[in-house]
Amino acid sequence: MSFLFDEQSCITCFKNDDDTHISSFIALMYFPFLLLERKSHNFLAVSIKKCIFAAEMQYCVHDLIKRKKMARFIDPRVDWAFKRIFGSEDTKECLITFLNGLFEDELVIKDVTFAKTEKLGLRPDDRGVVFDVYCITNEDKHVIVEMQKKEQEYFADRALYYTARAIVQQGVRGIWDYHLAPVYTVCFMDFVSSSPILKKFRTDLVLTDLQTRQLVSDRMRIVYLQLPLFDKHTEAECMDIFDCWIYIMKNMNMFEQMPFSEKYPVFRKLAEIGDLRKLSREELELYDEDIKNMRDIYATRKFDEKRGMEKGMAKGMEIGMAKGMEKEKLATAHRLLSMGLSDEQVSTVTELPLKEIQKLKEQNSFTS
Repeated sequence: MSFLFDEQSCITCFKNDDDTHISSFIALMYFPFLLLERKSHNFLAVSIKKCIFAAEMQYCVHDLIKRKKMARFIDPRVDWAFKRIFGSEDTKECLITFLNGLFEDELVIKDVTFAKTEKLGLRPDDRGVVFDVYCITNEDKHVIVEMQKKEQEYFADRALYYTARAIVQQGVRGIWDYHLAPVYTVCFMDFVSSSPILKKFRTDLVLTDLQTRQLVSDRMRIVYLQLPLFDKHTEAECMDIFDCWIYIMKNMNMFEQMPFSEKYPVFRKLAEIGDLRKLSREELELYDEDIKNMRDIYATRKFDEKRGMEKGMAKGMEIGMAKGMEKEKLATAHRLLSMGLSDEQVSTVTELPLKEIQKLKEQNSFTS
């Protein structure tokens, strides 16, 4: 039996995802040790380097098999993946095309500059904030992009607070005319909010006059996007690049091939940076950790929903049984009154208040 693999050829096969060689990789891991067991054919000449390489290949094979059991692409709703797609210098094309689609006919963004995502308070004891993505466009518009996986009671207020912090940070010491750059906050929500103001997939909040509904200021804009309420479930239903982006945000981790790549070149870029097979070991570990966190959030949410339903059913049964017993007591009281028993006797037997017996008696015109 002969092996034609060397270090370079094996690494090439691994990087190209040549799964036909998995068994050969496994054989290669143990090949040096098998050679040492045989005393003929000069097998004792196996180098230490080959043994070390075989050990390294063990991790590669395990990693390759692990990746092949996973999806083809990363899940953009996961924290690390979201920031990789929308918050990296080498992927700013993704952010630009998404924002232009979101604010079509309003903004034409040609470039963005990423700013620090951590904003400290004005005083040392003030609470700071950390944004997922924070950038400034070529027209000096500030944009915050957030992904929220778990519902919070005051999430709408949190988005307002984040927007306000980005506005306050523009203040200038000394002489200042209070000129402000617009701040846009975009909130992806991987849940359906219970807030009464968030009832559809997209909700835009701006400052308007309460009576005339006219825009008072364009310096603050908050957009809420509830992903579960996006109602386009096939590629054919997506009419523009914004639809395409939302469809991909919801389903990217289930794709075998990236859709819309022929029509919009940005999605070819997305397929390249989002390919799980091309992640480094460190990137894959970070991604896997965030996947675990997201699954924990989902499991907790489902458990809370189930527990809430069980409590609701138990409470409903309790109320139903109480109503049933009350109805049965009234029926018994009705029969006893018709038999001529006194109000006090009926109250004692049925354990109903005397006033309720007297009321029942008046309603049915019983005679003593």
